[in-house]
Amino acid sequence: MYRSDIPVVSPMDSIIQGMKALDAAGLEIVLVVEDSKLVGLMTDGDLRRALLSGLGFEGPVGKAMQTRFTWVSPEMNRAEVLDIMKARGFKQIPILGPNMELLGLHTIDDLLGTKPRENAALILCGGFGTRLHPITATIPKPMILVAGRPILERIVLHLVGSGFRKIFLATHYLSEIIEAHFEDGKKFGCSIEYIKETVPMGTGGALGLLPPSITSPLLVMNGDLVTNFDAGRMIDHHTASGNMVTVGYSTHIHEVPFGVLDLQGDRVYGWQEKPRVSFPVSAGVYVVDPAVPPRLRPLGPTPITWVVDNCLSQGEPVGVFPIGDDWVDVGRHEELKKARGDA
Repeated sequence: MYRSDIPVVSPMDSIIQGMKALDAAGLEIVLVVEDSKLVGLMTDGDLRRALLSGLGFEGPVGKAMQTRFTWVSPEMNRAEVLDIMKARGFKQIPILGPNMELLGLHTIDDLLGTKPRENAALILCGGFGTRLHPITATIPKPMILVAGRPILERIVLHLVGSGFRKIFLATHYLSEIIEAHFEDGKKFGCSIEYIKETVPMGTGGALGLLPPSITSPLLVMNGDLVTNFDAGRMIDHHTASGNMVTVGYSTHIHEVPFGVLDLQGDRVYGWQEKPRVSFPVSAGVYVVDPAVPPRLRPLGPTPITWVVDNCLSQGEPVGVFPIGDDWVDVGRHEELKKARGDA
């Protein structure tokens, strides 16, 4: 009738059976079905609260399940289902027929078409954001709203949509605001751990604070970027290129606001009116080999430039990856206006 990997129990099954079904499926809900109809559902939190209330491991899930829940019909298209899930913060949602019969289960991974990656991501969120005062006097820069959503939340959701399930947030200034919003990351579809800096550590210093469990190429990025770059493709490019570090870059175009003269002695041999010059610039996004963080653990505060120079000095390859034009570094009021569409 429906997929065998959907976690299903009956109202008379025990709490321990519900916990086992949830654990085996690796999802956030277990569905309670009676006579092929969905009568309730339970989350991990519901199961824990049932135990704390004294119901016990052998108590029936029917006494602790949620009987009011959101569901969708099989006629709903992918975009409609995604809108509901994103609005409610769901990672799974049941599919029901006209008589509440269980037909299936949508998961965010299935809808987004992304498979979980083994790679983790480190987002740097510890800066003071002094150039954005007075806004950042009471809120950390990554939590500034752009289109109704904190910049950092946009980044986290983008990475989750790219298959990242493990995210580290390096925090310092007003870190409690970030931690209160993201908690352990479950409501955003990932696991979040916090790297708490006692002093600003820079990109290299934050890498040095990571646990030794990093065994795959690591995505590193600033927490004040508004961008939709292809994070998965950047990781794949890094791996295929054999780089020790891959630097994401954008193109900065500078227009000289004057006519530029080509002089030889006291004669003019050419004239360029307001020429435009382009430069490849770091976009604040990097991929590093897992061998890099251990080098940085004893160093303390360290900029990313030191990391790159260290690799180059040892003859290790450092490559680049184009981030594209869909990129704004929200470091000043002008960039914030641009990101918000006010510029």
